[in-house]
Amino acid sequence: MSVTDSGIGISPDAQPQIFNPYFRELTAPKVQNSDGTGLGLAIVSRLVELMHGEIKVDSQLGKGSTFTVILPLEGIAQVEPLCCNSKFKT
Repeated sequence: MSVTDSGIGISPDAQPQIFNPYFRELTAPKVQNSDGTGLGLAIVSRLVELMHGEIKVDSQLGKGSTFTVILPLEGIAQVEPLCCNSKFKT
């Protein structure tokens, strides 16, 4: 799955750090004035890691970013549904 934006982009120096909790690249005025906490990408990264997946970023300043998440199919087949218990199974 990939998500692409046409925003301000992420500098090459900051890209290795963007999945760290509370990290915010504060070089752009738009980012300095935002209410972001720097937790969103850290949370996504951790969830992807727990599902034995991988997350990647491709970004260019002034052009935007693409985030790609790759999840293994075998991990999905082994997960028990949270919505159902034995009394509802047929």
